[in-house]
Amino acid sequence: MNAGTRQPACIRRRAERSRDRPPLLFVHGAFCGAWCWEEHFLPFFAGRGYDAWAVDLRGHAGNCEVAGLASIEDYVDDVLAAVRMIGSPPVLLGHSMGAVVAQRAWRRAQVPALGLLAPVPLQGLLGSSLMLALNSPEIFIEINSLQMHSGLHPASDRLRQAIFSTELPPREARAYLRRMRQESQRALFDLCWPQQPWIEPADIPLRVFTAERDRLFPPQTLAGTAQWHGAEMEMLPGVAHALMLDAGWRQAATRIADWLDSLPP
Repeated sequence: MNAGTRQPACIRRRAERSRDRPPLLFVHGAFCGAWCWEEHFLPFFAGRGYDAWAVDLRGHAGNCEVAGLASIEDYVDDVLAAVRMIGSPPVLLGHSMGAVVAQRAWRRAQVPALGLLAPVPLQGLLGSSLMLALNSPEIFIEINSLQMHSGLHPASDRLRQAIFSTELPPREARAYLRRMRQESQRALFDLCWPQQPWIEPADIPLRVFTAERDRLFPPQTLAGTAQWHGAEMEMLPGVAHALMLDAGWRQAATRIADWLDSLPP
């Protein structure tokens, strides 16, 4: 579907004070939606003086059906449409699958900077999935159950431990898990393979942010992504994969905001 034929759903928090800074566009990962940014990150960055937006990739907004045939390139179209809606090129900040989408979109969107938060490694999901299956087979099974059954049972402690730190209260973690939904099978298939053929090394400011306690994509698996872009890699302490919802979200957001503040206006 051409990006010009659909209007993606977006959430916006206006900057609470005027600054000469570009807007921000957050791109969520698999199984989530724009809601994951609305909880903490959008109000936080609006308070730091940024016009903060989050896009719902097709099939992820509200109670709409899963876009089972949507590809990563379809999600890129959604991001490009959101950029046009914003009206001026934003800094793209993509998480996990959304980081791959952002890396494919940045040149066409003509964005000024790119932040990759716990991104899917450039070598694709196969290697990471194999390592997870070997080292933590019970977690591997739980994540696949999430794809098979939207609204996984809230008592899934294994899944909670896979994507959140132990500091996040179980009640909060389970509430977030209940909001997660199935992902497009085609998009997941697209992510299995090495991504370099579709991703251009960035010639704009870029930083790779890893999550210290990420069990899905441990920090050491993301060195190749930073090297591909000639970028710095920064570890966010104390958070797991779902860093924007984890107990240490504020410290993570502060580190990301400090990097954004360091960019030229």
